[in-house]
Amino acid sequence: MNHYTIDQIHTGMEERFTVTVTPEMMDQFYAITGDCSPIHMDAEYAAGRGYPGRVVYGMLSASLLSTLAGVYLPGEHCLLHQVDSKFTRPVFIGDTLTVVGTVTEVNETFREITIRGEILNQDGKKVVRATIKAGLAQ
Repeated sequence: MNHYTIDQIHTGMEERFTVTVTPEMMDQFYAITGDCSPIHMDAEYAAGRGYPGRVVYGMLSASLLSTLAGVYLPGEHCLLHQVDSKFTRPVFIGDTLTVVGTVTEVNETFREITIRGEILNQDGKKVVRATIKAGLAQ
């Protein structure tokens, strides 16, 4: 876990991490949310809609933005204020996702940073893009 303070953060600063989506992650997300949409639960249903398998929950992918802010950038001192995300292509079980955050603004007065977030699949294709606003505790 990183421990950046507002004084240590600057525009252009970047952090990244990688995770592979597993069936267990999908099961856990379902257990938490109760979202039983067949596109996420049933491989045959998803195939009938033209997908190669179950489609990963968009919010499961987007939840990795919380990890980005709370663990990597800024890390320990973070309190999320806002996450605005867009899902640009589907994610599938077995995909390896690289989550990248780049600081685009530092507001020392309000102790808030703006981060451009991107999630890329193993082919380098963007699957999620986001703007994250994170406050930094004293």
